[in-house]
Amino acid sequence: MPAPVATVTALAGTRTGRRVAVGIVLALALMAGIAITPLIAISFAVVGASAGARGTAAPGIEPAVQGEWGYPLAGAYTKGRGFGYNPVVGCSYCPSQHRGYDMAQGCGSTIYAAGPGEVMTAGVYLDYGNTVRIDHGNGLVTIYGHMQWNSIRVDVGESVSAGTPLGAEGNTGRSFGCHLHFEVRQDNTRLDPQPFMAARGLPLT
Repeated sequence: MPAPVATVTALAGTRTGRRVAVGIVLALALMAGIAITPLIAISFAVVGASAGARGTAAPGIEPAVQGEWGYPLAGAYTKGRGFGYNPVVGCSYCPSQHRGYDMAQGCGSTIYAAGPGEVMTAGVYLDYGNTVRIDHGNGLVTIYGHMQWNSIRVDVGESVSAGTPLGAEGNTGRSFGCHLHFEVRQDNTRLDPQPFMAARGLPLT
């Protein structure tokens, strides 16, 4: 019997040898777990992205509508940056002057048209990433920015009304985490969405 094999055989018969063997087995199992973990995480991310890309709302939940206008998200949401001076710590490309209203329910949440009109953009738009713009007539336009890729459910020229699903909340363009950037423009002048929606009985809080 070669010397190394004899040494290993002799060591395996001792308490110390068994402890060393158990330690080696545990170390190998730990390394295998570390190697597999990223693959599991990627699998969940792909599944989550493809599920969210459909922009599906929870069953039975629809956005509140008041007359011809409604909220662009259904149910409770988290407010992000409001209109005006709102610098973002840690984001060098985020403008200090924010020209919309940020709201979030989580990646993949359905985004809805806030009012009746015609879709004028359904895709990439400037720094907004994947975006829908709606022309409401008389120079009034609403913008729904940072949607997930492949989630837009309307086409340019399509007529929509309050509550029409547009796409899914995402993090495209110059964005800092999944959210909806909701913007209102009158004759290409950006308006504060809070008083605009409040005047229609839909306060943004």
